[in-house]
Amino acid sequence: MRGGLWGRSTDFWAVKGVSFDLYKGETLGIVGESGSGKSTLSRMVMRLLEPTEGTVEFEGQDITHLPERRLRPLRRDVQMVFQNPYSSLNPRLTIGQSIGTALRVQGENDGRRIRSRVQELLERVGLEPDHYNRFPHAFSGGQRQRIAIARALILKPRLIVCDEPVSALDVSTQDQVLRLLSELQDDFGLTYVFVAHDLAVVRQVSDRVAVMRRGEIVELGDSDTIYESPQSDYTRQLLTAAPVLDPDEARELRSERVRLRGA
Repeated sequence: MRGGLWGRSTDFWAVKGVSFDLYKGETLGIVGESGSGKSTLSRMVMRLLEPTEGTVEFEGQDITHLPERRLRPLRRDVQMVFQNPYSSLNPRLTIGQSIGTALRVQGENDGRRIRSRVQELLERVGLEPDHYNRFPHAFSGGQRQRIAIARALILKPRLIVCDEPVSALDVSTQDQVLRLLSELQDDFGLTYVFVAHDLAVVRQVSDRVAVMRRGEIVELGDSDTIYESPQSDYTRQLLTAAPVLDPDEARELRSERVRLRGA
């Protein structure tokens, strides 16, 4: 980064010293405030970003510095659902084209097979097969995110990185999309990395949780353990900052926040 009077450059570590294992069939939640390094970490797992140091391994293979030509087969196994359903879909393509493009890139040239596979997935994510020729503007935010999920599933991946997939949706739609992700995980044997800043959402979907702050993991463990008996002061601060509906519990959390601030 460059700044200051003379434009001197300084180093900024977006992610530093992060290490974790991801087990087949589980959901690892990554939570932290904005700027904590969650999205940078998820993009390095996807190899959308190349780490400057360290290694990323997928099923025993070091993928840290693979060239794009050798990354293409990996793209079948690792997919991503992005945060904003309004910007992640090309408005000039029908949803059938958006979902089916991945199959064409991977070498499938049979238009009938592509259409059949896309329509099958549309139905599985709660949309109509005859939506194939519609454009993204015809759908709500929740429906667009279902389309994005179908696009991620089209290549039958093993791992899906969900980068705040419900943060742009209203609460009722969030619940529907989270239920869908859970059902798909069971049906397709998926493994998830679920990135979010909403503690309630992360707890609902995650088997284990990693708490990030300033590019580092400050706590990693079983979901219930993290939420019920956190070891890090920062994790406790996050939990006490979460909004609750019960007025008595809210009062207790305010008192706890004041105590932690003073400490």
